[in-house]
Amino acid sequence: MKKIFSGTVLLLTALSLQGKDKPAYENGVLVRMESTSCGYAEKDGKTLAGQILGTDGQHKKTQEVLCQEYLLRSDRITYRIRPKDDKHPTLLQIGERAEFRIHKDKLLLRVPEADDKEREYIVVSMTPRTDVAENRSVQSHQNR
Repeated sequence: MKKIFSGTVLLLTALSLQGKDKPAYENGVLVRMESTSCGYAEKDGKTLAGQILGTDGQHKKTQEVLCQEYLLRSDRITYRIRPKDDKHPTLLQIGERAEFRIHKDKLLLRVPEADDKEREYIVVSMTPRTDVAENRSVQSHQNR
């Protein structure tokens, strides 16, 4: 009886693990990183003592905040992406091969040569690659 029960549990476990497919990743190359403006950070010049005594000025310190923006080139599309976590972005190496997938409204990227950790990115823009289309049309004309 124990053998039948343990065999059934083992079979059900194997079937449940088999049902989940691993996510399919596309391949791409990180071509370029740029620092782009993504807003301003403001600090008030107000202090509690200054407000009580009335000596506080109304000046603010304004500083432009820069975000990392990467150019990810796949077989057919060039993606311009930004890290979703603005406070602790991970610096990616340019020229490295990357694997990515799009899930709902974000791009999940991992770099196998680095730490192979999947990170979330926001897609700023998507541009079809014209150089690939031109190469395909030249090859099709040559094959005729």
